[in-house]
Amino acid sequence: MSSPPDHAAPRTRDAASPPLAGLKVLDLSRILAGPYAAQILGDMGADVIKVEHPRGDDTRRWGPPEHDGDAVYYLTANRNKRARAVDFTQPEQLATVLELAREADVVIENFKVGALARFELDYARVAARNPGVVYCSITGFGQTGPYAQRPGYDALIQAMGGLMSITGPDRETPTKVGVAVADITTGLYAVIAILAALRERDRSGLGQHIDLSLLDTQTSWLANIAMNYLTTGVVPEPMGTAHPTIVPYQSFATRDRPLCVAIGNDEQFRRFAARLDAPWADDPRFATNAARVEHRAILIDAIEARLRTRSRAEWLARLEGAGFPFGPVNDLAELARDPQARARSLFTTMDDGRTPCVRSPLRFSRTPIRRYRRPPALDEHPDAEFSPPPGGGEPPARKK
Repeated sequence: MSSPPDHAAPRTRDAASPPLAGLKVLDLSRILAGPYAAQILGDMGADVIKVEHPRGDDTRRWGPPEHDGDAVYYLTANRNKRARAVDFTQPEQLATVLELAREADVVIENFKVGALARFELDYARVAARNPGVVYCSITGFGQTGPYAQRPGYDALIQAMGGLMSITGPDRETPTKVGVAVADITTGLYAVIAILAALRERDRSGLGQHIDLSLLDTQTSWLANIAMNYLTTGVVPEPMGTAHPTIVPYQSFATRDRPLCVAIGNDEQFRRFAARLDAPWADDPRFATNAARVEHRAILIDAIEARLRTRSRAEWLARLEGAGFPFGPVNDLAELARDPQARARSLFTTMDDGRTPCVRSPLRFSRTPIRRYRRPPALDEHPDAEFSPPPGGGEPPARKK
């Protein structure tokens, strides 16, 4: 067996290579948060090998809808990867995964706490063979604490993490956000943490363990809502689309379809009032944001009464160029037709020419993301091994 790779050694790369070309990622994760993180790394050029049980990632069966035999849910988070099906309980197959872990720069897993130890795939034993590995564990509740052994899916985390309590029309109707935001943001934080750990490894030559939980992550992005509670002790209430400390900042009904107005300061409010031919800017009850928050109910009723007199299209035309944020409340079909979305190619197609996908929001000026390789079929790459770094050859051996 060869020596572990020297992760601290500089690697040359062509100027046109993707930002993470040469980075080797072993994706042992399933469902959404971990695969989503690995997909982002793959979008940026990392060589990602997805290892699944022979029955496949659970999301392969989370349909309908389906596309080419896989649930569309699976397609959401698994592009730009290669796939191997491995049964850890078979020694020869486990040996393959252990070798991949020994070569990897990054390992991402979301097994129950301690579950990989019996296969010697836990952080301690992977790092013993590969000291430079950045090993990211994603769980519902983290590696420590009374809930560490509990499974945690997105809906449960939204409920336990306070998000449902502030989402929806009222306290009696706790509402889940329409996309798995706890999973998605945990995937984003995973990428941030992995890249930070890799940057630190450039200095030390050593990797480290990242303990990332859905509950921790969701709590962190409660942001101003959490701070409002921590500083005042007042438990926040759900407010629909309204904002607790800025008015008007919400959606409104018109004569037909809803629109959204997001007023951020007093000058924007004066412009808004002028476009609505309303005298509110001169009313002391609405002259400042603090006053508008105090008199929220009166102002919101007045705005909605005015907006209901015209169609959304008429109001959008009337508000154009006013210098404050506004726009339609789009459904997905309307978003797909939106001129800005079309100009930015937010919806595109993978390299097979027939599998649609949502474009990465990462826009690099010199090394743009050029490839969206379709998500692999189960065990599509049964002999997949990590590619050599750009330029060919093997990475230099770690110095003793």
